[in-house]
Amino acid sequence: MVQEWFDEHNNQFEVLTWPPNSPDLNPIQHLWDVLNKQLRSMEAPPRNLQDLKDLLLTSWCQIPQHTFWDLVEYMPRHKVQRYLLNHPELSVGRRVLDLGCGCGASAIAAKLSGAPHVVANDIDPIAAVATKMNCELNGLEPLPCVTQNLIGSEPEKWDLILLGDMFYDETLTDSLHKWLYKCVNLHRTQILIGDPGRAQFESHDIKTLLYEQARFELPDSVREENYGLTSSTVWWYRPDY
Repeated sequence: MVQEWFDEHNNQFEVLTWPPNSPDLNPIQHLWDVLNKQLRSMEAPPRNLQDLKDLLLTSWCQIPQHTFWDLVEYMPRHKVQRYLLNHPELSVGRRVLDLGCGCGASAIAAKLSGAPHVVANDIDPIAAVATKMNCELNGLEPLPCVTQNLIGSEPEKWDLILLGDMFYDETLTDSLHKWLYKCVNLHRTQILIGDPGRAQFESHDIKTLLYEQARFELPDSVREENYGLTSSTVWWYRPDY
């Protein structure tokens, strides 16, 4: 039914690549999961397109408002943002890189906390657009957003690198570990990592070089849709410690 409708209207939409490369832009995916569960619980399936529209709208309106905000607020990177805002001394006077910036929340938090030079980085062009929009919403001039892959490149002299929920792939985790180690070894860069406890992260050697700075428990509404993950932790990566 839905496919037929899209086939009839296929020239009326701009097609975007989804999901985006950055996990930070995926909270809507969790909302679809919530909606899907509600639809599957219905006894009578929709008989036509109008029934489907009515059912989707009714189910969407029944999702509690806090579910939307909890899913966004408790993304792992946003806990790095909260930690920065709680500790502005980490940003004051420093050169900051927000690696895999997603919507740019950590970069914006660093800027608002007193960092004079902040660069956002994400290979997903959608992230660059989201970061620009979020800067405007926070009353900031757009921060520079680099869309080339910096992992594996010769690292610049950053005082602080921020990243969150990037350890979702074993190959990427290995590459990140090597590059972050190089940043610390060459420039004594401080590195803060937000992660919800993904398996690739928990089982990797990098875990032995991390020191917990803060832990944020997830509310029940987020735990239910977050594949068994119950908290988000901010770590300090210190291979020299």
